[in-house]
Amino acid sequence: MPTLKQNMLAEFLGTLFLVVVAIASTILPSNLDGSTVVLVVFINAVAVAFVLFALIETFGSISGAHFNPAVTLALLAAGDIDRRKAAMYISVQIAGGLVGLLVAHLMFIGTTSTFYADTNMLFTISDSVKEPALYFAEFIGTFILVGVILGCVRGGSKHTGLSVAMLVGGMLVTTSSTMFANPAVTIARMFTYAICGIAPESAVFFIIAEVLGGISAAVVFGYLYPSKLKDKCDPFDCKKPITVGNPPSNGGAL
Repeated sequence: MPTLKQNMLAEFLGTLFLVVVAIASTILPSNLDGSTVVLVVFINAVAVAFVLFALIETFGSISGAHFNPAVTLALLAAGDIDRRKAAMYISVQIAGGLVGLLVAHLMFIGTTSTFYADTNMLFTISDSVKEPALYFAEFIGTFILVGVILGCVRGGSKHTGLSVAMLVGGMLVTTSSTMFANPAVTIARMFTYAICGIAPESAVFFIIAEVLGGISAAVVFGYLYPSKLKDKCDPFDCKKPITVGNPPSNGGAL
């Protein structure tokens, strides 16, 4: 069973690389001649989906692969994680996101861009103000994200990582907000010069919408899936399949 320190490191690294791909995959296309916003968004969706799947497969058995304070808060509301651990997860997720921002920017120091005259900066404050309609999109995006996670885990799906990654990639090019759906990612994006940045005054409302969306999903999907896989074993540490029915008459283990 992974230790708490291993849990924290997995959440830190997973969120770090999630933010790296979320930001860097918008900077690189911007450096290419002929790139348009449509192309940048499409490339971003594909890159995030691919990398997120790999990250979930890598860290899922260690920490549950939350990589997202809204997911952690939703699982806290659903009773799948205790308060102390949830607080620690959220802390390292935010820290990992900020380090991921710096890593993404470091890779492009000294490059030129179609959209940006100078990328010689590690830190800035985004001035990309978002319209109020996008707040609702963040609520919807986070709601379905948490819903798919709970549905797959509690329903015993063997393809949770793939399902979540495909959902995020698809919703990124479906929602008007391009589905941040993650307070750690939103916080990191406040400090980027990339096209995916968000102004602090908009980020506050994005985060509120994300948290509300996640908790709402915990309530709705908790009703749809009242039984928990972890009543038999930890969802991310099931060594044997769950056997349905009466226990063996000889008193042996399932």
